[in-house]
Amino acid sequence: MGSASSSYRVIYLDVDGRIQKVVFSRFCSPCDIKDLFCTALGAPRNTNLSLLDSSGAMVSIDPTMPHNTERSPYRVVPMTGGQLADKEELFQNVLTQVAEQFSRAFKINELKAEVTNRLAMLEKRVELEGMKVVEIEKCRNDIKKLREEMVSRNNSNFLEDNKKLTPRRDVPSYPKMLSCLEHMYHDLGLVKDFNINPITLKRWLLCIHDNYKNNPFHNFRHCFCVTQMMYSMICLCSLQEKFTQVDVLILMTAAVCHDLDHPGFNNTYQVNARTELAVRYNDISPLENHHCAVAFQIFSQPDCNIFSNFDQEAFKQIRQGTITLILATDMARHGEILDSFKQKVDNFDYTDEEHVTCLKMVLIKCCDISNEVRPMEVAEPWVDCLLEEYFMQSDREKAEGLPVAPFMDREKVTKPTAQIGFIKFVLIPMFETVMKLFPQIEEAMVQPLRDSRDRYEELKQIDDAMNEVQKNKNENLTMGGKKK
Repeated sequence: MGSASSSYRVIYLDVDGRIQKVVFSRFCSPCDIKDLFCTALGAPRNTNLSLLDSSGAMVSIDPTMPHNTERSPYRVVPMTGGQLADKEELFQNVLTQVAEQFSRAFKINELKAEVTNRLAMLEKRVELEGMKVVEIEKCRNDIKKLREEMVSRNNSNFLEDNKKLTPRRDVPSYPKMLSCLEHMYHDLGLVKDFNINPITLKRWLLCIHDNYKNNPFHNFRHCFCVTQMMYSMICLCSLQEKFTQVDVLILMTAAVCHDLDHPGFNNTYQVNARTELAVRYNDISPLENHHCAVAFQIFSQPDCNIFSNFDQEAFKQIRQGTITLILATDMARHGEILDSFKQKVDNFDYTDEEHVTCLKMVLIKCCDISNEVRPMEVAEPWVDCLLEEYFMQSDREKAEGLPVAPFMDREKVTKPTAQIGFIKFVLIPMFETVMKLFPQIEEAMVQPLRDSRDRYEELKQIDDAMNEVQKNKNENLTMGGKKK
């Protein structure tokens, strides 16, 4: 879920037998740190201090001082003016006067301020470059994995009986996913309009990536595809002309977060197996509620909170909107949400908040199950990945004595039978309803769905014909055996 920022140091002090914890930035000056110690000690600022470790050795007060723990605190000893030798005090006064003269003559304070500003700029650049290095390394690892997958790819989809499906895992790894997601937020104007810190955006996306499990289907690649489809619909349908920027931010963020920490087993399994998630959320959309909870646990970390510049009321609006959309991705609510949208679409009113919320719910549903909108060479491997996840669940359900859905049973399902009904009765009706509001999606999205339906129906006809031939062959062999 992320870690504390390395920009801060923690030092423990022994103040009259009490342990005081002092936190400061590694960019603080020694004077700033000394002032913090004075405050912890309850002494006036600029008090001369000595810092001693457990062995009595003096420790330098600066940002690089050695780390300690509550069990080994440093002892702080204030030094009064009487403890300074007269000559040293005189010498300090002379130095102060000389410093003041130099400051007046050479504008030392102005120079110091300029140097400080330049150092701050350099530190930001160094931090930015550091994030780029992390991102580049992750991209290299993704590319390496992609090459390994391509080398070991298995192109065989069916076993000999043509029913036991062995899905292949050749979905692209998309090495530049993080950079692309980051670009979408910039390109839509969200970073500029809401003053999102670009470094925080990078950290947030990295944390999101790390909180998706490596499931066959519900993984970070799926998150990327759903968000990319949302970005495409926003652009294709000119949604920024119809929605507020807050609505656009909610749409994109809900897409990014919608399957966080998905365990690879659906809500039906969670409820039937009485898992911790099902018990926690009373069998009501346990996975979707969990995705929301993980999303806002991430936002609760200051380093990952892209909403840090929003006031409390604005954040409340974004939180509620994001939760509403993620909960809408529960397919158990598909009929309810689509029926509500059908009642509004013919007289849709963009000034009606209820209408807009319903449209946003339908949009994220479209994006969540949009793989068949993509070209066949991209869409078909995703079917393999989904079936692999289904088979993992049905195998587990059989082992645990739980009910098994026929469309998840490796003994009964084939790719054509898995896809035809879903495309005909779920995808096409929903996208055609959205097309009433946005006719421009017909060519880019609805027609590819129709083509995919036709293709799988042709494949089913071929499968049926082959099965019929095999059946007749087996019958002839049986009859021949009886005659003998």
